[in-house]
Amino acid sequence: MSRPLLFLDVDGPLNPYAAQPERRPEGYTTIRVPLHPGRALRVWLNPDHGPALLDLDYDLCWATTWMAEANRWIAPVLGLPALPYVDFGTSLLALRPDGVHWKTEAIVRYAAGRPFAWIDDEQSPSDALYVTTHHPAPSLLHHVDPRIGLRDPDFAALADFAASL
Repeated sequence: MSRPLLFLDVDGPLNPYAAQPERRPEGYTTIRVPLHPGRALRVWLNPDHGPALLDLDYDLCWATTWMAEANRWIAPVLGLPALPYVDFGTSLLALRPDGVHWKTEAIVRYAAGRPFAWIDDEQSPSDALYVTTHHPAPSLLHHVDPRIGLRDPDFAALADFAASL
């Protein structure tokens, strides 16, 4: 049996964007991603997260608005190889009337019946219900506080889920 997938959101879990703007969290480094001339996006990343993610018993996959750009900007800082990513296509940032997050349907489709965990800061009970009713395999929707990013208890929860399969 193949390993479960781990869908990775960047902003929130890996980049605690909602932390106090003047205080970079301990252990994090700052990168500046150019948006357009004279303007850059500040991103905080913890280089220890890459090895910790690779130590988990998952196949890693980006599930972020960064899509392929996560391999250019995020993966090198974390020490991750280039990862596959969910291409959200026309569903990118699209609002749904049922309250399901715009990523959820594409993630379920990408998983194609494989067990998965998904770390994000924007999941809701609507997403859990959608996954439960549309995905036959075990899944874990794990919320990460965007003010603090991934912490040891988050890694423990992910390891426990993978071990339970």
